[in-house]
Amino acid sequence: MHSTRRDFLRVSGLAGAAIGFPTIIPSRVLGADAPSKKINILQIGCGRIGRDMDMPGILKQGAARMVAVCDLDALRVADAKLMVEGHYKKNNIDLTVATYGDYREALQHKDIDAVAVSTPDHWRAEPVIAAALAGKDVYVQKPLSMTLKEGRAVSDVVKAQNRIFQIGSQQRSGAQFRIACEMVRNGRIGKLQTVRIGLPSDPSGGSTEVIPVPAHFNYAMWMGWTPEAPYTKDRTHPQGPNNTTSYKERPGWLRIEDYCLGMITGWGAHHVDIAHWGMDTEHTGPITIEGKAEFPKSGLWTVHGPYHIEMSYANGTTVIIDHTFPNGVRFEGSDGWIFVTRGAERVTASDPIPKGKAANSLQASKPEILSTPLGEKEIHLHESPNGDHHLDWVTAMQTRKPAVTTAEIAHRSTSACILGWTSMKLGRKLTWNPEKEEFVGDDTANSMRSRPQRAPYGIDNMKKG
Repeated sequence: MHSTRRDFLRVSGLAGAAIGFPTIIPSRVLGADAPSKKINILQIGCGRIGRDMDMPGILKQGAARMVAVCDLDALRVADAKLMVEGHYKKNNIDLTVATYGDYREALQHKDIDAVAVSTPDHWRAEPVIAAALAGKDVYVQKPLSMTLKEGRAVSDVVKAQNRIFQIGSQQRSGAQFRIACEMVRNGRIGKLQTVRIGLPSDPSGGSTEVIPVPAHFNYAMWMGWTPEAPYTKDRTHPQGPNNTTSYKERPGWLRIEDYCLGMITGWGAHHVDIAHWGMDTEHTGPITIEGKAEFPKSGLWTVHGPYHIEMSYANGTTVIIDHTFPNGVRFEGSDGWIFVTRGAERVTASDPIPKGKAANSLQASKPEILSTPLGEKEIHLHESPNGDHHLDWVTAMQTRKPAVTTAEIAHRSTSACILGWTSMKLGRKLTWNPEKEEFVGDDTANSMRSRPQRAPYGIDNMKKG
């Protein structure tokens, strides 16, 4: 990627545009509450994950101010504005929140310091790159990208622009996940041999009945670089009755391969990230991948159902991912094992809750594996302040030191999931070169590292001009 901020503005047609933006001044302007001491944040995407996780997580940070919200659904923008202004009003802060239907307009304003991107998977890479080129720090939901090419571009641009980055792999900030990885990295279970990852699976189905696009929803832009497709109630996000919008149901786009690769990236990005953390493979990837899966033969939803994947790494570890395993990550070594999961914690209503013994968030084959404290000279991993993932991001922006995840780490965990998906789609074993990021001797697999991108959207079209 050799794009510059000027290139992006020219390509997007926004160079020199006059965008109205309200003056952002909290009512209390002295001392620690002075506007100049706050990080002004733009929220891009105000749907289920935005409202349930990212917006509340950011709003509670005293060093940050959410000053603008953006979504392609006008109802969601209006709801988000009410939510944010209501939060600040309860805290005796007067704040007029700006609203946008196009994130590119907001990025032009210098008062925005950082962005949080809570959009569908196919709309992640482009706004992250645009934000970094505009000089903004970035928080983005996982998985990082839809394709290997997108992920590499994001990592390269964020690094080149020297931006602070965080991805929504919040398990990194959970104490049990950090402890599990520290114990594995310090040899508490001996030589690591196998990592078993349990993930959910998705059902088939989805209505194919074509219906009118809601007047408040910019569906044309929502499709972005993906192929044009008729609008149905199960293709995008739920719409409520009587011109309302719904946030509780799991959106249909999560089950359509044009917009999401399914649970292998949706939940896989969480657990593969933890596996990489414990394996010390955060900046590389597997060398062989062999996967199989069932894919729907009818209906709107096209992502995989039941699946099994085995990946080998250069350090001799094998990672096995299977829908029948307990949801979580099990590290198995020559001297024991550690199993870590979220336990009963749920981020959204649809999150699976492990049952029985698997409900314990941190377990080991022997008590002393977890109870023996780390020595001063042993490996101590990044500890997020207060176990708070959004606070970790805000702290990183204040100190200009890396957050618990970087763009390269996010790319590598997402890319391992995409490699598993590629093998499942082709139904055969693949050999991967993690340094060159290409398949060895397989033109078909290499062609799947990217997808055609329909203009004017997508990172390929950002680079033109």
